[in-house]
Amino acid sequence: MLSLIADYADDNGVADVDISGAEYDFVRSIRVYNVEYARQRESGDGDCRRSEKVRVGTYGVQGDFSWSSGSVTSLPDAFEGLAGWGESCPNLYRRAVFIDWTDYQGNYGYEQVNY
Repeated sequence: MLSLIADYADDNGVADVDISGAEYDFVRSIRVYNVEYARQRESGDGDCRRSEKVRVGTYGVQGDFSWSSGSVTSLPDAFEGLAGWGESCPNLYRRAVFIDWTDYQGNYGYEQVNY
């Protein structure tokens, strides 16, 4: 099998396959949200304290993956565990990886792993 894969890879092991066409849009639809932490709590003086670190990973035209900064507000509606963020001030804490996509037939899917 490895010899078959080698036929499609360059000297650096990168696949030499063109996926820039619209039929590969499902690859570019994949988003990876790394919620390293999202905290919200009321302090002793009645202020609502919030802190977060969220990164969003995306795939480019040829499947190249990159990270960018995100925020709790950039998370998809399907993300669970932060109801009330920024509204009142319930105690919240979440660490998770959330992945969503649209398959080649246009169906939305997602998976969330809390840790």
